[in-house]
Amino acid sequence: MAIGPTIETDRLILRPPRAEDFDSWVAFHADEAVMTHLGGVQGAELTWRSMCTMAGAWTISGFSMFSVIEKTSGQWVGRLGPWCPHGWPGTEIGWGLARAAWGKGYATEGAAACMDYAVDTLGWDEIIHTILPENSGSIRVAERLGSRVLRQVATPPPFEGQMWDVYGQTADEWRSRRIKGA
Repeated sequence: MAIGPTIETDRLILRPPRAEDFDSWVAFHADEAVMTHLGGVQGAELTWRSMCTMAGAWTISGFSMFSVIEKTSGQWVGRLGPWCPHGWPGTEIGWGLARAAWGKGYATEGAAACMDYAVDTLGWDEIIHTILPENSGSIRVAERLGSRVLRQVATPPPFEGQMWDVYGQTADEWRSRRIKGA
């Protein structure tokens, strides 16, 4: 039984990770193009730990990334949502999608729903997105969401050795955009 809500958008179902998602997470973590900006390729053993960390964060923190399910196919296509482990540079809405889901607007659609959840349910005052400067795809998603570069931070363990651009906005800025439909 999963702990946490299910959120539906026009094309996606966002729900806490389940054991049945494991093979899809393994394929996701094995894809070099997908993992270029997400810490590098991981085998099944590290994928298990990563998936369990995200699933367990629902119990420990009361929130975590969701598994992203494409409504039309029922396929797992990625993970996205609220994320703020110990030592993280802020309250993040992050995303990572399988390559087959790229270019469909799923990251923007899912992240917008999660930003609503973070502001309305979790009570976050600021939403960030940690992005490596060369990750042009994620920069475009952040900008579509209305986020801008707020600061730069060194990547925390186990990702040390790089600098992230921290995109983001306040909850009030997000609410204003949402009301305007932008």
